[in-house]
Amino acid sequence: MNFPVFDLHCDTAYVLSGLSGKPKASLRNNDGHIDLSRASTLSNYAQCFACFTSPLEKYNPVDAFEKQLSTIIREIETNADLIRIAYNASDIDENAKNGIMSAILTIEGPAGFGFDPELLGDLYNVGFRITTLGWNENNPLTGSNQTGGGLTDLGSAYVREAQRLGMLVDVSHISDEGFWDIMDITQAPIVATHSNSRSICDVSRNLSDEMFLAICRTGGVAGINMYSAFVGEDPTLDRLCDHILHFMELDPSGKHISLGGDLDGCDTLCHGIANIADYPRIAGRLIERGLSEQTVQDIFWNNAMEVFKKCST
Repeated sequence: MNFPVFDLHCDTAYVLSGLSGKPKASLRNNDGHIDLSRASTLSNYAQCFACFTSPLEKYNPVDAFEKQLSTIIREIETNADLIRIAYNASDIDENAKNGIMSAILTIEGPAGFGFDPELLGDLYNVGFRITTLGWNENNPLTGSNQTGGGLTDLGSAYVREAQRLGMLVDVSHISDEGFWDIMDITQAPIVATHSNSRSICDVSRNLSDEMFLAICRTGGVAGINMYSAFVGEDPTLDRLCDHILHFMELDPSGKHISLGGDLDGCDTLCHGIANIADYPRIAGRLIERGLSEQTVQDIFWNNAMEVFKKCST
């Protein structure tokens, strides 16, 4: 089954820019997990491209942020026959009708602009539509899944400003304390762009049942991550599907599950998934395990679109 794919997180901009240590490459054709040639085999495709920065990495975060942004913008413009920037759900719909893939800009770690909520407006105008509050470090906004520690006053201001603008707040990588602090103040849907179920694979980067249900109550989604370490000790395609099916046990509507593969952001994907062109294998296995085509369509496309519609301006 070749369903359209809306994926909430990848690190392709980081890889294409050369920051990962791999040679610079093109978005149209490369040796990574995502390129447009392979994505063209899908019936449609919308991809959130993260610009990743952290003070834990060995680079200047501001320079790294600017390098990734300039790289992904250049690659999208160079390949405008295949993909274009989408600023809202209407753009994604229009691109899809015209057989064009959509690119959405996202922030993974605000170190690249000094964790400053006052700069979010400028970044929104550029096209950024999702933001985390950090990566795996303790920072001026919040603690992380690695460090613990809740939201600071500046972190609360960051969340409020992002939501005022219409930028989705992403709780992947955040601490448990920070997660619940955000839930106390949120005024909009919350997303975990690339986090699985902690009940299936007990790591801090995954969501507890209570966290997933809290995201559901906001009208948000959790994006299923393909990274083997977050899938489980035996990271098979069936184990990946177990995460989706467990979330559906908690919320049988299936309206709060999406895809967030973490492609180009990890070394090893779950068995059976080598790159973006393999996503139809997930759909096929979900149908074999009892999900309807409509539910799979929701997980692969509709649910992410609905969240974007709620926040689009």
